[in-house]
Amino acid sequence: MKKAILILVFAVSIAVVFNACGGNSTKKTEQEANVEYTCPMHAEVVQDSAGKCPKCGMDLIEKKTGQKMDSTSHQGHNH
Repeated sequence: MKKAILILVFAVSIAVVFNACGGNSTKKTEQEANVEYTCPMHAEVVQDSAGKCPKCGMDLIEKKTGQKMDSTSHQGHNH
C-alpha cells in the first residue's frame, strides 16, 4: 500500500512539473506570432515567415510587429 501511494505521489509531482514548464511555450508562440519579415531594400514587402524578397531575391530580415519607423522620432542620432 505504501508503495502505491509513493508511486502516485511521484506521478502527480512529475505531472505538476511538466504542466508548470508547459506555460513558457505559450509565451514563445505568442512572441513568434508577433514577428514579421521584411526586405531591407523594399520595406513594402512584409511576410509572416522568413524567405526571399519577391522583387529582388534578398533574404528577408526579422521585424517585430508594432515596430514602425517614426519620422518624427530622433532616436538613434544626435543633433
